[in-house]
Amino acid sequence: MTNILLTGSSRGIGAAIAETLSAQPGVRLVGHGTASGIPADFTDPAAPRQLWDKALAELGSVDVLINNAGVFEDNPIDLGDDEWLDGWERTMRINLTASAQLCRLAVGHWQDRKSGGRIVNVASRAAYRGDSPKHWHYAASKAGMVAMTKSIARGYAAEGILAFAVSPGFTMTGMAEEYLSSRGGDKLLADIPLGRVADPEEVVIDVNGASYVR
Repeated sequence: MTNILLTGSSRGIGAAIAETLSAQPGVRLVGHGTASGIPADFTDPAAPRQLWDKALAELGSVDVLINNAGVFEDNPIDLGDDEWLDGWERTMRINLTASAQLCRLAVGHWQDRKSGGRIVNVASRAAYRGDSPKHWHYAASKAGMVAMTKSIARGYAAEGILAFAVSPGFTMTGMAEEYLSSRGGDKLLADIPLGRVADPEEVVIDVNGASYVR
């Protein structure tokens, strides 16, 4: 039996992951989100620990952690100082810090059990190419997630603790649909050779034994 904790499972990529994994034999999945799974507000620094403890109480142990929860909100530089900083810190807390807290708890859990485990962090192409002038914070949070994943992968692979980052581009979720419709979808799609946005089910990962983390 494989026990999985998935954050952000209520919509988009998270919902597709939950549907796919829940259909697999030998999988028990605990989701997190407002519409499904265990509710947890990641703007609260105590929420990741509370989510982890509830998942452990339900599953007994966690074998796989998937950090998918995130926000994509405008934060233009012409906002007031306090408002801009609040937007920056909210995105960092939800997208990066909460994921880091859960990764820390997962690594400690697996070290105590001497069992090994798996982490999959859902980042973004923005980690590598940046994002719009209104989304410095989003790109920075996802770049931080990729660097964190590389550090975990390199630091704990010898203990059987493996970490992977998935960096999708625009994926046809509610968040992406709103962005495309408000900013001229045709122009944005022109930058995608396939000419369309990916579906959540198309998101995949490479695995190479942590010999190369890109």
